Amino acid sequence: MATAQPITIIGGGLAGLTLGIGLRQRAVPVTILEAGKYPRHRVCGEFISGRGQATLARLGLEELLTDLGAVRASTTAFFTEKCVGAPHPLPTPAVCISRFALDAALARHFENLGGTLRTDQRVNPTDIAVGTVRATGRCVPKATSKSRWFGLKIHARNVALTADLEMHFTPHGYVGLGQLAAGEINICGLFRQHTDRSGTARNRWDLLRGQPGSPLHARLATAQFDATSGCAVAGLSLRPQRSAACAEICIGDAVTMIPPVTGNGMSMAFESAEFALAPLVGWSRGELSWAEAREKIIDDCDRSFAARLFWAQWLQRLVLTSALQHPLHGLAEGSAWFRNRAFAATR
Repeated sequence: MATAQPITIIGGGLAGLTLGIGLRQRAVPVTILEAGKYPRHRVCGEFISGRGQATLARLGLEELLTDLGAVRASTTAFFTEKCVGAPHPLPTPAVCISRFALDAALARHFENLGGTLRTDQRVNPTDIAVGTVRATGRCVPKATSKSRWFGLKIHARNVALTADLEMHFTPHGYVGLGQLAAGEINICGLFRQHTDRSGTARNRWDLLRGQPGSPLHARLATAQFDATSGCAVAGLSLRPQRSAACAEICIGDAVTMIPPVTGNGMSMAFESAEFALAPLVGWSRGELSWAEAREKIIDDCDRSFAARLFWAQWLQRLVLTSALQHPLHGLAEGSAWFRNRAFAATR
């Protein structure tokens, strides 16, 4: 039997680590090169909603989530700066889990399977050859963009939610609240910052608290924030991109980001890793060429993600149009059909 060809993964986030674990389970030699260290906090909604849960089950990683204290989320509620929402059941429950704990646990599991993990390793993304997969995360937009998206995340205690997952919309972004283990709450927001606006008089972290008088501000009035968990990310590009636009094999956010309003980002990372798994095993064993493996991964990713990216982009545009937030909130509150259709279309 021929020796399996080794694979290098650039990026040790959710997609890179999950792919590495799957490859090691199939005896493929794998090295992951990660620019940072573990554990670390990441700007993330920190819940898995969608088909990614099935991917984790097929890879035997459900028990790992349970051991980390993953919390089941069965209800959601929507708020604007003036309107309070009631809890509604999710069509399919989500799983809430801290990235601080999850990334580190996946890294340990990968190494326990015999994978090689090298942290503090920055790689020029243009130096990618055959046998190398890019899982380097978000795409950075051109500097000429009229506006930039930036994300903020922090954990807090002493916050009583009315639903397992809450979404609070503001004129310039949105803030999601999710229940984590041991009474912690994840607070994660996405905001638009215009490049032609001078000065930043308001502390960016105040954006997570909401405007005085809003349901979000009232919800976090007694919150005890964990300053060590605070993190930010800027230069986010939310324009959908197809896998075929990538010259190399890419997975996760290295291909495209889905607008965070959908809560499907973590799931897509896991799913894209699974799509890449069989073709890369085939290449490693000499059953496929690198070009054939890439083509198979592109086809699977684009077929699975194209529709949800399309609808997610429109959903984001609608909820961030101030004049539409009130009628959309009323529609979401009054129509289970609308909520379920929006959920299904973005997953």
